[in-house]
Amino acid sequence: MLGLPDTIRACLFDLDGVLTQTAKVHKAAWRQTFEDFLRGRDPDSFQPFTDADYNEYVDGKPRRDGVRDFLASRGIDLPEGDPEDAPDANTIAGVGNRKNVLLLRQIEEHGVEVYEGSVRYARAAKDAGLLSAVVTASANGEQVIAAAGYADLITVRIDGVVAARDGLKGKPAPDTFLAGAKALGVEASEAAVFEDALAGVAAGRAGDFGYVVGVDRVGQAAALRERGADIVVQDLDELLDESGQQ
Repeated sequence: MLGLPDTIRACLFDLDGVLTQTAKVHKAAWRQTFEDFLRGRDPDSFQPFTDADYNEYVDGKPRRDGVRDFLASRGIDLPEGDPEDAPDANTIAGVGNRKNVLLLRQIEEHGVEVYEGSVRYARAAKDAGLLSAVVTASANGEQVIAAAGYADLITVRIDGVVAARDGLKGKPAPDTFLAGAKALGVEASEAAVFEDALAGVAAGRAGDFGYVVGVDRVGQAAALRERGADIVVQDLDELLDESGQQ
């Protein structure tokens, strides 16, 4: 009924781009952050931050990893700085904090939109007795889950705050997904990963999870399969049995 192997007991959902439409807000915040930074650094050689840059270097990763990887792709090396650096500091941490200020401003002004198909799927999973966790690189996971109305459908949250506290490596390493499975009391082979980011799908495959669902919101189905998705859908409710929950 849920489009998953019978051995699956738990669902590990990425948040931005899978359950909520905040991925587009993240992308816009990253674009403004990086383009302002690049223009300020060398306006004569400015090249814009593209969707391909977002998908390859930033999407699904912890904030500072995204900053570091994108800037490295442009040949830029900044000091790491401190997590508490001011948003105007020219450090990896400072640039990341600048992006977060823009993101929170957008969420405060416009709220959080959900994917209705994902709401239906998460509720169907709960009704079927499956356990559910959110596994996200975002440090704002708690606020977004609450604002989006998923709190009653999610048992465990592994987000950027938890990852920093517990020293978990970010996606594409499988650590955060493995932590989600452990917190739910299941083996990786008994859990399905739901991801729209290339790094997230790679993390699901690296962790030997029982099933990896790629969610294609931006036309990268082939790349999701290349990273290890067992199936690629455009919305989660495509997985629901027509005679069941749709």
